[in-house]
Amino acid sequence: MSNLYDMEVNTPAGEATSLREYENNVLLIVNTASKCGFTPQFKELQSLYETYKERGFTVLGFPCDQFAKQEFDNMNETMEFCQLNYGVSFPMFAKVDVKGEQAHPLFSHLTSAKKGLLGSDVKWNFTKFLVDRQGRVIDRYAPQTNPSKLAKDIEGLL
Repeated sequence: MSNLYDMEVNTPAGEATSLREYENNVLLIVNTASKCGFTPQFKELQSLYETYKERGFTVLGFPCDQFAKQEFDNMNETMEFCQLNYGVSFPMFAKVDVKGEQAHPLFSHLTSAKKGLLGSDVKWNFTKFLVDRQGRVIDRYAPQTNPSKLAKDIEGLL
């Protein structure tokens, strides 16, 4: 499946939904974790979302538990944690695998479109993928890249 917008993902409640509703938006797709050293990036991700959402920008968060088990088992806990601690209001989705045989097709698509420094696999939480309005993966950012550093790249696509 080569079209990002044809993919289905699950809401935190486990209901299937299409990425079609984000078509024509600039997207920042991030694999997140609630108990990671990079978790404070939620604050900057939320700030980017609030700054640019009226111009057609959306952050999409995908919790992942593949790296040192740094995500809650229960999605309700994940959602509550993100909202209470970081005011997250951008779309969050159900937990996914981002690497390996069980990797969600979305992350297989993203990683095949933009390889990282150490190959295609996502290596840690808070790897970020910037997607243009046509659904093309424009860039990939390492977990240690602070979201605020992406503002210029986002603005260039809006």
